[in-house]
Amino acid sequence: MQTLPTPLLERARSLAARGPRSVLGITGAPGAGKSTLAERLVTALGPHAVLVPMDGFHLAQAVLERLGRAGRKGAPDTFDADGYAALLTRLRAPEPDTTVYAPAFDRALEEPIAGSVPVPPGIPLIVTEGNYLLHDEGPWARIRPLLDEVWFLDTDPGVRVPRLVERHVRYGRERARAERWVRESDEVNARLIERGRDRADLVVPLPG
Repeated sequence: MQTLPTPLLERARSLAARGPRSVLGITGAPGAGKSTLAERLVTALGPHAVLVPMDGFHLAQAVLERLGRAGRKGAPDTFDADGYAALLTRLRAPEPDTTVYAPAFDRALEEPIAGSVPVPPGIPLIVTEGNYLLHDEGPWARIRPLLDEVWFLDTDPGVRVPRLVERHVRYGRERARAERWVRESDEVNARLIERGRDRADLVVPLPG
């Protein structure tokens, strides 16, 4: 995705204008470009939007290892979905003079970082992005009703999969291990995410 499509920016602006606060979700398979689109929207909207990523609710690596789930990090049960729902519920009803601090995810550390994203009460649009915004099993079923709109990014797998491998390599995995992880973990998750596509308000086709 080289530029921010004007229709998407205008749609986000209209959500921000509804007041007092709306929540826009951006979802899609791993490597679809969710973070890139979300960051560009928030940058373009300036003081009217804040990005709150779902990835801040990854369980810590030590917890995943204790649970025996480190090898499937990124699967639905490797996140604190209830915590994410609780934060979105709080964000939907801002309290006057109260800044909420949301967690973020540090890809270099592969760990969530608490209290990283300040959300002042006057921000009219929250943009949240992540894999499972449309997942309807277990605690994830609580998420969709908390979002005013959800956009599903439909990115060409021929672009998305190599991009995902390169991301893993960039953050320290050997290429062979990165390719195996994408094949055995990320793409398993991608097939699960695809099942929620029909519940999106907007499907955004992206060549890459």
